[in-house]
Amino acid sequence: MVDSSLDDGYVQALAALGTVRSYAKNTILIQEGDKSDQLYVVLSGKLKVYLADSEGKEIIVDMLGPGQYFGEMALEGEPRSASVMTLEPAKLSIVEREQFKRFLADNPDAAYALIVTLIRRARNLTRAVGDLALLDVYGRVARLLLDNAREDNGKLVVMDRMTQQEIAKRVGASREMVWRILDDLRQGEYIAVQDGRIVIRQQLPKRW
Repeated sequence: MVDSSLDDGYVQALAALGTVRSYAKNTILIQEGDKSDQLYVVLSGKLKVYLADSEGKEIIVDMLGPGQYFGEMALEGEPRSASVMTLEPAKLSIVEREQFKRFLADNPDAAYALIVTLIRRARNLTRAVGDLALLDVYGRVARLLLDNAREDNGKLVVMDRMTQQEIAKRVGASREMVWRILDDLRQGEYIAVQDGRIVIRQQLPKRW
């Protein structure tokens, strides 16, 4: 997940400019290719950013949660490059493009932080493309787990509760392949599942 570079004060100030709306689970907020001039600040809930083809096959590009924002490319005025859907009930503040432009003009530091966010997202996307091209499925699964793991009470825990299907969509693989990899890692005592979260118990092997 890509962290927002705006500090909490700026995020709250930006959210205060918009209209707050609530959405049910599995609501598509943005459709790839849509024309839109709005930015969204996530106040609560969990969302996915994804690409999908005409047959319904999809790959998850990013996951978003409270305090993060998306849709900042509305400043450019081009069609949306990805779709966004809620994974659970969510509340968002919707900021219009002109409001967003005024906010950046009035807050130069926030404008700089936004540029940093865009650079980080571009860097992460570049790495994701490289992973798809250069890493096998195991390598992509291991990278995803490690990128999302944080130390919690002395344990290395993958903070997001990710289903096997979600992992598969994030690494561009089948659910069956992901299940085999996770099952082997469990049997080898590299990982364990506690309270719905994956715990990395020891250094993951370089190859599967």
